[in-house]
Amino acid sequence: MNNNAKAHLSLFAAQVIYAMNYSIAKDLMPKHIQPLGLVFLRISGACLLFWILSLFSKQEKLVKGDLKKMAILAIFGVCVNQAFFIYGLSITQPINSAIIMISNPIAVIVFTMIVFKERLTFYKLGGLGLGIAGALTLLLFKGNFVLGSETILGDMFTLINSMSWAVFVVMAKPYMQKYQTVTVMKWIFLFGLIYIAPFGINDIVHTNWAGFDNSIWIAIAFVVIATTFFAYLLNTYALKALSPSVVSMYIYFQPFLATLFAVALGKDTLTPIKILSAIFIIAGVYLVSKKTKSL
Repeated sequence: MNNNAKAHLSLFAAQVIYAMNYSIAKDLMPKHIQPLGLVFLRISGACLLFWILSLFSKQEKLVKGDLKKMAILAIFGVCVNQAFFIYGLSITQPINSAIIMISNPIAVIVFTMIVFKERLTFYKLGGLGLGIAGALTLLLFKGNFVLGSETILGDMFTLINSMSWAVFVVMAKPYMQKYQTVTVMKWIFLFGLIYIAPFGINDIVHTNWAGFDNSIWIAIAFVVIATTFFAYLLNTYALKALSPSVVSMYIYFQPFLATLFAVALGKDTLTPIKILSAIFIIAGVYLVSKKTKSL
């Protein structure tokens, strides 16, 4: 299997995790743990895992100045990204978050055009359109999307999360090519932990840990280990071989994968519209991956 194929497989695996995370993380907050407390657990847990993993990897010395840049990347890719997503999800509906995250690939394409002077191609524009159409067709078909005063703050926080992640995906690309994935991630998460600690410690102290049953601990473990450690590892590994635009396009798989999980659990059915939306999404990702003449 070549590097491109491995990168695509990594991205698909990350989307499987994210698709499951919307409902799992939502059920934890705020009944069992406050949003910033969960963010602190995510960042501290993943930080520990990345540093442990680094002990079994080749030790790399960072070029002068790169550590400062990684400290900045941590703001966008770890702190703002996670804090605004988790807090936003806690005060809005999962479907709202999923629909708003459709903005991410659009922002990534715009940022890559600005930062890397990447040109907008016919394939990229067409693929983006197909991805948006597929995701929106599936999400709006569910019929429980509500945008109003009760969800507006959470929706705005999710949008900030989307823009922050777009900045991170674009700006992290050069460092993922320059260093091993684990080298970059261990430093980014260490800085992220330093930033989030003053805000998350209070929620941790006031959490009723004694009241947690096994199902809650399993849910927290999933959010920390799968959604944070493995998903970040998979996404950033893919950045080595693929463009930020292709990496971001995979987000359109999340609503379809979430539907498949619901079907597997007997909570939903597979319909022609859902299959059509999946075809749109797959075609969109394929087109964005191709190169052709620019507009």
